[in-house]
Amino acid sequence: MKYKGYESVVEFDADDRIFFGLVLGTHDVIAFDGQTVEELEQSFHTVIDDYLADCQKVGKDPDKPCSGRFNLRISPELHRKAVIKAEVEGISLNTLVEKVLTQTL
Repeated sequence: MKYKGYESVVEFDADDRIFFGLVLGTHDVIAFDGQTVEELEQSFHTVIDDYLADCQKVGKDPDKPCSGRFNLRISPELHRKAVIKAEVEGISLNTLVEKVLTQTL
């Protein structure tokens, strides 16, 4: 599920007959649950809204959803090979990295 840019993973506990989820990509543990899909979705929205409000109240910057940017440190030789490969394919280095990640993930 997604809400305000945050994503979660949801599982079902057959013994307790309840859905539960965790918000991904944050340093804080943010969990939610519900017995129906509607309850689960409402619980997810509530914990995100509460998390953002709590962060604001205590003056903490909330962990933000991924921006689409990240720094990557690699060896100069691998960097050179990637630049040459991108040039040969007629694409940018960024496009090459995105292409390789998309194929891998």
